[in-house]
Amino acid sequence: MVRVSNGLQRHARHKKYIDRAKGFRLGRKNLYKQVRLALVKQGQHEYVSRKLMKRDMRQLWIERINAALTSKGTKYSVFMGEMSKKGITLNRKVLSNIAVAYPEVFDKIYEAVMA
Repeated sequence: MVRVSNGLQRHARHKKYIDRAKGFRLGRKNLYKQVRLALVKQGQHEYVSRKLMKRDMRQLWIERINAALTSKGTKYSVFMGEMSKKGITLNRKVLSNIAVAYPEVFDKIYEAVMA
């Protein structure tokens, strides 16, 4: 029986990982075992960073809304409480975009909520 080596498949499999490690430094860019470990760690960092980005963006939206409301003499918490009582369901992302880009529309929303 003929001996079959696994060279082509192994090379392709390793190359797939090594291509994903582009930009890494030292052995983490070209030594298969280190590349695999580095990519696992990278995946962990990516997962955590996605969660942190969501947290940071929500905080930014709240700060923008609060800044727009402070100029009107109202607190963020009071405004959001009144919005939920009135049944107005605009999320924080949309509200912050309106407050920054269209202040006159935000004024109308403010009057509708606080009236």
